[in-house]
Amino acid sequence: MTLLLNRTDLERLLEPSPIIAALRTGFTAEPGETGARRVVTALPGPGSATALIPGLVTGVPAYTVKVNAKFPDSRPALRGVVCLHDLDSGELLALLDSATVTAWRTGLAAALGTDALARRGGGNVAVIGAGAQSDLVLFGLGALRDVTGLTVADLDAGRAAAFAERHGERLGVPSGTAADARAAVEGADIVITATWARRPLLHAADIAPGTHITSLGADERGKTELASDLLEHARVVVDDVPLAVDMGVLATAGLSVRHAAGTLGDLLRGEVPGRVRDEEVTVYAPVGLPWQDLALSWTAYRAAREAGAGTSFDFLG
Repeated sequence: MTLLLNRTDLERLLEPSPIIAALRTGFTAEPGETGARRVVTALPGPGSATALIPGLVTGVPAYTVKVNAKFPDSRPALRGVVCLHDLDSGELLALLDSATVTAWRTGLAAALGTDALARRGGGNVAVIGAGAQSDLVLFGLGALRDVTGLTVADLDAGRAAAFAERHGERLGVPSGTAADARAAVEGADIVITATWARRPLLHAADIAPGTHITSLGADERGKTELASDLLEHARVVVDDVPLAVDMGVLATAGLSVRHAAGTLGDLLRGEVPGRVRDEEVTVYAPVGLPWQDLALSWTAYRAAREAGAGTSFDFLG
């Protein structure tokens, strides 16, 4: 029997702490212990399709295959499924809503990278792009460090205001909105960008010394949030260097492998330093890796089995 887990099921089951722990385990695994292959194809019209095959993590007796469709003008913009298979038999253990899996694993992995690179004690956060990804970054970040203030900018002013009010109340901190990205980052210790931008939102002159930026938008060619002058003078950490050069933040800025200080895995394993000086600007810019889907899906599947959640379906019946 296959367990079907929709968005409502997953949101009832998922908690930040165990997922952050599972992601930390994956990031600190030795190179080669996690599987990764990513195929992106542009579709006729505004959409694109992505397949991530397979998701593997040493010690987890399962693997994932994820197929997504991205349509920026649709709501939701991301649709698809994550297939969770038994590693020994290939049995389809579960089908999970990929939009929820992607938002949670991306957001919480970003929170882990943000906490690792931002200055200790820096808790004033600016969010640019008030969507699901930013939601989950803030949920994760609140579990890792104190957030002391929040400013939000979004093309939809009403969405920015609702986001600021919701998270400000949840975190018990002052919150408000800004007219644009440049205004939002004034006085920020941490900047989270999660947009569909095709032109840079922030340049070097917009960012104060010591700021950390987590950029989630540059996950495929053509998307860009940070200008090349900002990236050239920042300490840039990614989740996968070849992918960052091929389709991520370095590709969109026209930069090379030498502009990457290393990966988050390198940093968490202690193989490269994170922030070297308080006054330097740091950037974490992930593309997203298949094993992260497995880390979240396996955690959700085990929680669902324990709670008796989801719907069982027999594809062989």
